[in-house]
Amino acid sequence: MGLRTTLFLAAALAAAAVPVAPTPIAAAEPAGRITILYDAFGTDAAMKKDWGFSALVEISGKRILFDTGNDPEIFAANVKARNIDLTSIDFVVLSHRHSDHMAGLNHVLSVNPTVKIYAPREGFGIFGSSLPSSFYRKDETLPPEMRYYGGKPPEVMKFGAAWQRANIELIDKTTEIAPGITLLALVSDAPGTKELKELSLAVNTADGVVLVVGCSHPGIEKIVEAATAINPKIRLIAGGFHLVVAPDEVIAKAVVALKDTFKVESIAPGHCTGEPTFAALKQAYGDRYLYAGVGTSLPLGPAMGSVGRRGEGPALQENDLATYRKLAHREDPFGILKARQQRTRLSHL
Repeated sequence: MGLRTTLFLAAALAAAAVPVAPTPIAAAEPAGRITILYDAFGTDAAMKKDWGFSALVEISGKRILFDTGNDPEIFAANVKARNIDLTSIDFVVLSHRHSDHMAGLNHVLSVNPTVKIYAPREGFGIFGSSLPSSFYRKDETLPPEMRYYGGKPPEVMKFGAAWQRANIELIDKTTEIAPGITLLALVSDAPGTKELKELSLAVNTADGVVLVVGCSHPGIEKIVEAATAINPKIRLIAGGFHLVVAPDEVIAKAVVALKDTFKVESIAPGHCTGEPTFAALKQAYGDRYLYAGVGTSLPLGPAMGSVGRRGEGPALQENDLATYRKLAHREDPFGILKARQQRTRLSHL
């Protein structure tokens, strides 16, 4: 072996002995979860059931308390049962002004009085509001003692909140409050809740939007449509769909819209969604129906799968969708009324 060859081999062996720095790998986003803290159904014996809604959403590095339930004591008991530290939450979202979604805020503020709270802006709202003094008609012929503010009102009139010292920010339009985290601000036009403003939480992840809804007064389809403007892929919807008293044909149309039109991947309904709608969604989604009773934690990993299923109804296959769409035009689209009648007959035997 020549000298030149020997020197070449020695240099090659020396180079091989030098450690090479590994190629850096981007850290994966930590898997999140949604924990249901307040609802009227569930299997966790440690959790108290009551009408209302609250969920702790841990996602994208944030801990978000979405709504606070109907009763401060029940809310506090459920928070304690799940060992939730309310002092470390990043912010609170109050979806709307109904008491079954916000009454537990008293407990939150008792342990975390400075926490940031997002709530819908309304003209005369319980969360506080303001109006320009030009909103009311004036009569300058009246003596000062008969005029508001002696005839010299402030330019902006501020109205008090139920929680005067709370750190509340009012949201009037759809707003991204943190990178990838958006509050959808919509208004109901349904009878009974007309002009009610409601916030929904949309988190844009690498796998699609995770959407958390309170009561869906503006309409679940309308809310989902707004979320698709952020990302057309809707990964999961959790919360109340406000179909608790809806007739079967309305339920059928909503289910078809969610599964077929918007192609929502997974569904975790609760609160005011309604028992017949639970049954219809379970039939439509099968293993992609995630049980979301009080005390349940829904993992938000890359493949969520089925956490806990309500019933064992099979999922519809793709070739069944044409038949499924026709359900919206039947009187009893999911056989719910027939099953109910059969149970009633059996109970009288």
